[in-house]
Parts: sequence; structure tokens; C-alpha cells
Amino acid sequence: MQIARTTPSRKGVLEGKVALITGASRGLGRALALSYAREGAKLSICARETTSLIAVKTEIETLGGEVLSVSADVSERRDVERLVAETLLRYDHIDVLVNNASFLGPNPMPLLIDTPTDEYERVLRTNVLGPFMLAKAVLPSMIERGQGSIINVISDAGIEVYENWGAYGASKAALLQMTRIWAAELKGSGVRVNAVDPGEMDTQMHALALPEEDPSKYPKPEEVVEVFLYLASNRSHRVNGRKLAAAEFELPRS
Repeated sequence: MQIARTTPSRKGVLEGKVALITGASRGLGRALALSYAREGAKLSICARETTSLIAVKTEIETLGGEVLSVSADVSERRDVERLVAETLLRYDHIDVLVNNASFLGPNPMPLLIDTPTDEYERVLRTNVLGPFMLAKAVLPSMIERGQGSIINVISDAGIEVYENWGAYGASKAALLQMTRIWAAELKGSGVRVNAVDPGEMDTQMHALALPEEDPSKYPKPEEVVEVFLYLASNRSHRVNGRKLAAAEFELPRS
């Protein structure tokens, strides 16, 4: 009797990991959620807009992935607490947090002197306070387990000076510095905190910021996910406090 041979399915680099991704309803967040699902991660995804979020949830389930979707605004403390609580209730732990959700600010983007104070505050609450609250919420369980990866999405606007990008640029500069401080304070805990600049992409946010530019000259979000997969995986277990640029990233040789 001839025994049929089957080819074992490829084991993804994130197999068995639980990843929480914010701002996952479109753009980079959606691309990350789908790529993480393909690599075997169980997902918790959130965004403010429910319809688009559910569409991404359906895409992940079509791939055979396990996913929890939570409508939440990361600038609101109660939403952050609810998001993390529901994720821990579903999966018991969180291995990876990707702080991707961002708010650009008023559109068209004004000079700082013309930026309404309440809009500036909203940018800081979403882009700085949100990641801070999420990190605080997930860190106790990560530290207890002695492992975890937090990935903060930053921007070149937080490093270089661009007129009209004042609120957004200031928030991303603060997020980068907060990344470095978290990394220093958590050294030796098994939890690592890094920042990624994905670069300019063909996204809705980029089109809002620069409507006169041709989006086709920029990469799709799906083209910049490799560095995020690396930082979420065990391959990067020694990488902490780094600022990585997606456009310059090359997977280290193992």
C-alpha cells in the first residue's frame, strides 16, 4: 500500500503570538493586520470607524486568522482600558503592541500660530498620550511573562522641520523620545520598545496632507511591512530602543 505524503504547511514567524494593532481599519494598520495574520498571529484590532474595521476583520477571517475587533478611540482612557481588557479576556496575554493610530490635525494643515488649541490637544492625545496609555496597560502582563514587543509608528516629520506640520511633527518627535525612554527603563525586563518610520506611502492620510502630489509614486503600505514583522518576531529579541526606517531595512542574517 502506498502512503500519501503531504507537504506540511509553512509555520509563520508570528505563530502563537497575540498582536494588538491600533488604527487597523485602513492604510498601514490594515496592511500590518493582514501580514501578521498570514504569519500566524492572533489579532486584536481597533479603530474609531466601525464599518471599515469590520471589513478588515472579515478579510483576516477569510485568510483563516483569529481576530478580535474593537471600536475604540486611543485618545480616550476608557476606550484604551476597554480595548486592552477585552483583548486580555479573549487571549489571556499580549505579545506585540503596534501603536499605529495617528491623527494628522486640521486640514488643510495650518501654521502653528493658526492651529486651534483644541485641535493641537487632540493630535497630542492621539499620537502621544494614546501610545503612552496603551503601553502602560499592556506592560504589566508583558513584564510578568518576561517578553513583549512594543512598536511605535513615527514619522520623518518628527525629526525634520516642515512648515505646516507643527502639531503632527511635534507629536511624533515626542513619541520617538518616549520610545527611547521606555526602552531604557525596561532594559533587562524582556520587553523591547522600538520605533519605525514607514516613510511616505500611498495612504488616505498622505493624500489629505499633500493632495497635490501623485500617490502612485509612493509605495503601498503592504510594501513596508517587513520591518514590522521582524520587530514582532523572536528574531529581534535583542533589538531595543532603535529607530528603524522601512525604506532602509534589510532583514539581518540569522
